[in-house]
Amino acid sequence: MLINVRHQVPVAESYRAAKVRGLFNATDEQATRFELDADLPIDDDRWRIGVVVGPSGSGKSSIGRTLWDGSAFYPGDDWPADAPIIDAIDPGGDFEAATAALSAAGLGDVPVWLRPYRVLSTGQRFRADLARVIAEQPDRVVIDEFTSTVDRQIARVGAGAFARAWRRGSGQAVLLTCHHDVLDWLEPDWVYDTGTATFTRGSVQFRRPRIDVEVRLGGWNLWPAFRAHHYLDLPKMVAARAYVGFVDGEPVAHVGITTKSLTTGPHADRIVSVEARASRLVVMPEWQGAGVGTRFLNHVAELQRTGNGTLQGRRMTTLFHTSHPNLAAALRRDDRWRQITARLTGHKTGRSERDWPQRDKSLPRTGYGGHFRALQGFRYYG
Repeated sequence: MLINVRHQVPVAESYRAAKVRGLFNATDEQATRFELDADLPIDDDRWRIGVVVGPSGSGKSSIGRTLWDGSAFYPGDDWPADAPIIDAIDPGGDFEAATAALSAAGLGDVPVWLRPYRVLSTGQRFRADLARVIAEQPDRVVIDEFTSTVDRQIARVGAGAFARAWRRGSGQAVLLTCHHDVLDWLEPDWVYDTGTATFTRGSVQFRRPRIDVEVRLGGWNLWPAFRAHHYLDLPKMVAARAYVGFVDGEPVAHVGITTKSLTTGPHADRIVSVEARASRLVVMPEWQGAGVGTRFLNHVAELQRTGNGTLQGRRMTTLFHTSHPNLAAALRRDDRWRQITARLTGHKTGRSERDWPQRDKSLPRTGYGGHFRALQGFRYYG
């Protein structure tokens, strides 16, 4: 694919423009014309992600607007003013697909899903844009200023999250960026560098960096930093200890562990075993989408199973409940976990019927009280 860019603007005749030309010996040719010729051999459909990288002003956006006659250029400025992003992402599509796209893009903070795009932070907007592209799955898309406006940690992790999710489909994405640090995380099929005018095909030279997480067992002193990012407003767990994952000394993941007695007998008064109960799983926003959360939870659950957990020498299964649809889906896909409950509505209870005798008898015998949300339970067997 041959790319020919020709831009020209009128010569400025103002006093200041003339003075700049005189002071710096700048010619009208330099100031008013921009030309770029590039040969991108990307006409085949055997690639999924391409990157145009280079310094500002080197022609990346011009190349992007030329690709596919400009029809694939992602606008990014057409979000509805007041609708929450959960309604704005693929509005005619499936709800589960929208939440999956948000999680895949690393925007796992559920309260953020209920906010309009215009009130989001810059990093949240970046991930929301990626989620919309993932959910809508266009055949071709060009994204300009990819990761240019966000913190580099969010940029790298977000790039990796987008690449994994995008490759599940069959579309082609061209990302325009001035940052080379995202290339290893994207593992692109080809790269064109506008700074050196070189084209490189093949992702073999790019490898996503390894993330080493140090897991420590302690108290709840770090919970305040994680609490704001949990999808429920909850205090610390009673009689529990906390595991925290660190990357290069920075806390990135948190989960609480307590124990629960398993009983039997007609009055459930005989303890036959003990198992661990995990809750308050949180991954910091800048690390969401990196695959840290489920691996961290699996590691902590494995510590309990092998007797190296909160009760040293005691081998325990781990019980975990969640309302997050995508976390539940991830655990269902993992053979080490088995789903044991799925309370998606109220459940029958005589107490509700006693407390509400005037209830219409034609209604289903559904109880009220407890969690006013869908709740799914899983047990880790390893």
